[in-house]
Amino acid sequence: MSIELKMLAWSILLGLAYVLVAGALVTAKRGLAWNAGNRDAPVEPLTGPPARAQRASANFLETFPFFAAAALAVVVLERATPHTAFAAQLYFWARLAYLPVYIVGIPYLRTAIWACSLWAILQLVWALL
Repeated sequence: MSIELKMLAWSILLGLAYVLVAGALVTAKRGLAWNAGNRDAPVEPLTGPPARAQRASANFLETFPFFAAAALAVVVLERATPHTAFAAQLYFWARLAYLPVYIVGIPYLRTAIWACSLWAILQLVWALL
């Protein structure tokens, strides 16, 4: 299996971790009854780590489809190179670092990590052009 596909598989698992971490932090804040309930009643907006975890999860879901499409296209079109392998790995590791940095609340580092993951996607796309 190519590195690009391995990183895609690991990124799928990482995406699930984003969702689970955000869900756990929100449940810790609002309670199990809220989580298990219908969530029809209005609630206070989240703040702090639970809110940041939810935003990080949404951000992952915004970038992941682009990464997945680019990684799959690179493999299917046989455009994989050491450069695309590095780009796929960079995307995964940047997204792995992004979640704790965002939850802790380190703004400029968070943005730099996000930029690395975006650059990685662009490098995969560049290999297709």
